[in-house]
Parts: sequence; C-alpha cells; structure tokens
Amino acid sequence: MTIRESMEQLEEKVLSPYAALSKDTKGRDRPEALCDIRPEYQRDRDRILHCKAFRRLKHKTQVFLAPEGDHYRTRLTHTLEVAQIARTITKSLYMNESLAEAIALGHDLGHTPFGHSGEEILNRLCSDGFVHSRQSVRVVEVLEKDGQGLNLTKEVRDGILNHGLSSRPATLEGDIVRLSDKIAYINHDIDDAIRARIFQEEDLPGEYTDILGHSVRERLNTMIHDIIENSQGKQAIVMSPPMEKAMKNLRTWMFHTVYSNSVAKGEEGRAQGVIQFLYEYYMKHTEILPPEYLWLMEEKGEKRERVVCDYIAGMSDRYAIDMFEELFVPKSWKAL
Repeated sequence: MTIRESMEQLEEKVLSPYAALSKDTKGRDRPEALCDIRPEYQRDRDRILHCKAFRRLKHKTQVFLAPEGDHYRTRLTHTLEVAQIARTITKSLYMNESLAEAIALGHDLGHTPFGHSGEEILNRLCSDGFVHSRQSVRVVEVLEKDGQGLNLTKEVRDGILNHGLSSRPATLEGDIVRLSDKIAYINHDIDDAIRARIFQEEDLPGEYTDILGHSVRERLNTMIHDIIENSQGKQAIVMSPPMEKAMKNLRTWMFHTVYSNSVAKGEEGRAQGVIQFLYEYYMKHTEILPPEYLWLMEEKGEKRERVVCDYIAGMSDRYAIDMFEELFVPKSWKAL
C-alpha cells in the first residue's frame, strides 16, 4: 500500500461524511498517474503554491494603492490569511483541509494589478468583460506553464470560480473558502484603514461590533467560532442569522467608508490610466507580447483582446508601472 492510499483510507475514517474525499475526486481534464505520496487535492495545493502567478501576488494591491508602509496587506498576504481561516474552520469541522487550502491559495490568482480598480477598467475595456474569479480559473487551466495550465482537479477549479459571496461552490470546502474570504478582507481592511488613519476602532458602528467584536482579533474569533458552531453535523456551512446580518452590514459600511475613500482610492484614476494605456498599446502592437501569448492567438485561436487582458492582468503593480514608463515616458537624452 502506498502512502497516498493510506492517507486516503485515513480520510475515510476521520473526515465528516459531508467532506470531499480525495479518492472520490471527479478528476482532471488530462488524466495523470497518481502520486505515491500525496492525495490529489494536496498535489493541487502544491502546484498552486509553486506557480508563477502565486508568486506575483506579493506585488499586487489589496486595497491601498502604493501605500507608504510595510504592513499593509497585499494580494498575497490576503490569500494567506484566507487560507489560514479556511484551514481552521475545515479542520474543526473534519472537512478536507487540503482541498480548502488549494482553493484558498488559488482563489485570487487572476487578480489584476492595482486591486479592484484594475479589474474595473479591464472589465470596461474588454468586450467579453473581465471578472477576477473567472480569470483565476483561466490562469490555472490555460496560462500557467506556458499555456499548458496546472491541470487541477475539478473540485479545486469549482471552488476558485465560485468564491464570490453570491456563488455556490459544489463542495462544502469551497463554501468554507467563500466565507473565509469575506471574513479575512473585512477584518484586515479594517486593520489597514485604521493604520491609514481613515477611522479609529471606536468609529465602527456599535450595532455591528456589539455582535462581531470590538477588535480585529475579537471579530475573527467570533466569526470563525460562529461558523463552526452552526455548521457542525450539517451538510451546509452557515453562520447564525444575527452574525451573518452584522457581517454583511459591516461590509456595506466598509464599501462606503473605506473602498471609496480618497486615501484608499487616491491614485485610482492614475492606476486605471496606466492599464488603459497599456491595453490600447498592446492591442495595436500584439507582436511585442511574450511568445506564450502569441502562441495563444496563433496556435489556439484566442481573441486578441482576451490575450491582451491575460498579459496585463498577470502583471504586478510594479511591472505595470515599469512597462508604462518604458513605453510612454520620454527617456533622458545622454551625449555619447
């Protein structure tokens, strides 16, 4: 018996009857030989962790564009916080931790530079639209490994695609990530907003914090415990109605107070201008795109605007600015 087989047997004995067992995966688009050590969802987690798109997340904006300080969240630190919350909930409910972690680590791989402002401008520019969850799936199915993709299991790709608040993943592990994403960004965005002096903890509406908690630590603890307590023994991942209502209302308050705030969005117009300039330039000069993107158009018949979106969405904030400067900012003339 291989180590993988013994681990799969352990899952059957230990995990909840509602958990997604590794041995029961619906598989990959391209069949592969099974690993002798790792179950399938663990292999997916490892592939995401080692891919290039994951590494680029460290230089992509979460909320605050070009913040002055080392402690503001990036897309990478957000992803790691989501993964940790999801693992805590998953483990407590005896669900499949590797599946939840793989979905969490991959859920934002398709995010643009400059956060949601980058997503908004690409969605306006591209006739087919642009949504980061769909782009995350495109990254793992098409763009990684020079057009070969990561060949992930269907369950992981489903969880990545359906991590939005209004979506419904096919597995409970995906549902855990869906809620963990919201818990993570509400709380760390509050933390970053306080750091940016947009407001103080005392300014948060008491009608919500009296239920959720009066610090980031309290809120994380309260919300995670609530999900675990209300989901035990159920074929659903749920929050209590008062907790869910308070979380949604606090999220709405954050949209009005933080996400549209001039401190967080002060550079948004310029950032979107950078992306628009790059998009329009590459649409006219696709011949200068890297070879793997030319291959998508020439060999796979992908639309030009989709491939240009792929290239720009994959950029880090810093790389997008560097390319803008290289293409549009006059260089200093030096006498030889």
